Amino acid sequence: MGGFENKVILITGATSGFGATAAVSLAGQGAKVAITGRREEQGQAVLGQIQKAGGEGLFIKADVNIRADVEAMVARTVDRFGRLDGAVNNAGITPGIFTPTADFAEDDWFATINTNLNAVFMSMKFQIPAMLAGGGGSIVNISSMYGLIGGDIGNCAYVTSKWGVIGLTKTAAIDYARKGIRVNAVCPGFCHSEMVDPYAEAEPALFERLLDRHTATGQLGESHVVADTIEWLLSDKSSFVSGAAIPVQGGERSRLY
Repeated sequence: MGGFENKVILITGATSGFGATAAVSLAGQGAKVAITGRREEQGQAVLGQIQKAGGEGLFIKADVNIRADVEAMVARTVDRFGRLDGAVNNAGITPGIFTPTADFAEDDWFATINTNLNAVFMSMKFQIPAMLAGGGGSIVNISSMYGLIGGDIGNCAYVTSKWGVIGLTKTAAIDYARKGIRVNAVCPGFCHSEMVDPYAEAEPALFERLLDRHTATGQLGESHVVADTIEWLLSDKSSFVSGAAIPVQGGERSRLY
């Protein structure tokens, strides 16, 4: 896609999946990429891929549920690279699948809301001032197709958190539209990832039904299709796009005949 030479991008939850794919691709296009995650070994492996792609990277071990870690990850990125041009808030969890709402464990509820929604707010709280100091930037928050519809697989906390991400995204987009910062959300459908693949392998018949129901293609997407959308939103090619929630799911429904 181009246009990322010397741009500084921070990606949370980038030790696997969409975040890792986007990090390596952006680095290969000239971006300086800081990635975060809780898993040191996986983070170093992704950093190695970034360097192999010819890019400059930084792995920051951080838990987005800890305020001090979030503040530090932004500060370390700016200290290393001098600025912050883009951020992808990608860290997320999905416990409690196949559980009706009234049976959902309270601990799972709070953990999901904290990681998927509260941490996005906290990340933006430190990312935005860093971008303002450099004259602007672009933030991409990872929501879900379940941020646009109700949950049908017993995932009430995940759905609630992802709807919240879209509301937060749209509000922040308004707040900073005249200050040079764009804020958008990507809403993936079922795509190959560390989060989806174990469920798809454990419940293949159910996932076939889900794919028939939720994507016109009837197939699991690849991680790069989400990464490509992230890159577009970070790039100047989307310079007049802010406050959007973009579904990436191969079409919302398949035909019935």
